[in-house]
Amino acid sequence: MDEPIPVSRAVDGGTAKLMPDLDRPRAWLLTVDGAPQSYVDLDDPGHLEFEYARRIAHVLDAAADPGAPLDVLHLGGGAWTLPRYLAATRPGSHQVVIEADRGLLELVAEHLPLPSGAGITVRPEDARTALEAAPEGCADVIVADVFGGSRVPAHLTSVEYARAAARALRPGGWYAANLADGAPFAFLRSQLATYRTAFAHLALIAEPSVLRGRRFGNAVLVASQSEPPVAVLARRTAADAFPARVEYGEALERFMGGAAPVRDEDATPSPEPPDGAFSVG
Repeated sequence: MDEPIPVSRAVDGGTAKLMPDLDRPRAWLLTVDGAPQSYVDLDDPGHLEFEYARRIAHVLDAAADPGAPLDVLHLGGGAWTLPRYLAATRPGSHQVVIEADRGLLELVAEHLPLPSGAGITVRPEDARTALEAAPEGCADVIVADVFGGSRVPAHLTSVEYARAAARALRPGGWYAANLADGAPFAFLRSQLATYRTAFAHLALIAEPSVLRGRRFGNAVLVASQSEPPVAVLARRTAADAFPARVEYGEALERFMGGAAPVRDEDATPSPEPPDGAFSVG
């Protein structure tokens, strides 16, 4: 059997590379301009290499009874890691994936095709445009993992965007977003304040070292109109290879401090990661 060969291609957002994992026969790492975007094991879609993906998967696992199908809107496609995971763990789910980078979509479709009958529709659109056009109450869960290179685009960080997400969710639905920041957390705190304008309940999942400001890293924001299963999420994230903590209630309010919500006219992208924070050679 031939060894898998790395693939490199210019896409809309830069240079995308698919690099095989030599320890797993049909597993691939996707990067864009050196920043990791996705990891996919075609033989085992339940294997999630990135810790932030595992944390979002815990949210998906807790969103309904085990195995029950969900209607999920994914903003940001990458290599469709979480849609593949959900198709495997919740057969019959209806999923829509929004990805603005047409070149990236073509690359992934060519080299990492979806299995037939996966129930996943992929659309080349801007995430904000697609979200605002989505029918009211159309989704059980919205997963946002949108990065322009290594930064969340400004138009996906505002009160207006958060309210569009709340409108698209069904009662009891959850919004889960992958964000990234480091001390003094001006961006992350402003995002919490922003989502509080649209949702009754917020939680934040991150490694303790990130929350203590010791390093730049990912944090998963969870927002809903009903109380999330904090104890369940805390148990599951604490058992991961890189344990995380769930901040909720008074602890999250203290972390948020006096941060103010961000409106469209003041929105900026998430901060540029320090050199080497996420890059892959």
